[in-house]
Amino acid sequence: MPDITFIHPDGEAQSFEAPEGVSAMQAATGAGVRGLLGECGGALQCATCHVYVDPAWVHRLPAPLPAELQMLDCTADERRPESRLSCQIRLTDALQGLVLRLPAFQQ
Repeated sequence: MPDITFIHPDGEAQSFEAPEGVSAMQAATGAGVRGLLGECGGALQCATCHVYVDPAWVHRLPAPLPAELQMLDCTADERRPESRLSCQIRLTDALQGLVLRLPAFQQ
């Protein structure tokens, strides 16, 4: 099981083990990470699971698909080059130690 860390806007880090194969959004909502809504449940129909991938991890993730890039235009907080939708990040053992930063707001 990969370890994953979410960093809240105030700098608080929330780390936990997540099952391999689930999305980072599913892991976060299951672990009670506040500030990550995932309103569409991972159907790529909203942007309420927006995260900023830590710079050390950006190039270690698969490139976003066109549908994700389009949905990132709907983020409530600033879209940055490291912006991703956490519902589209599937956790694998290769992502052991992944760090994702939460934006200040999702809606």
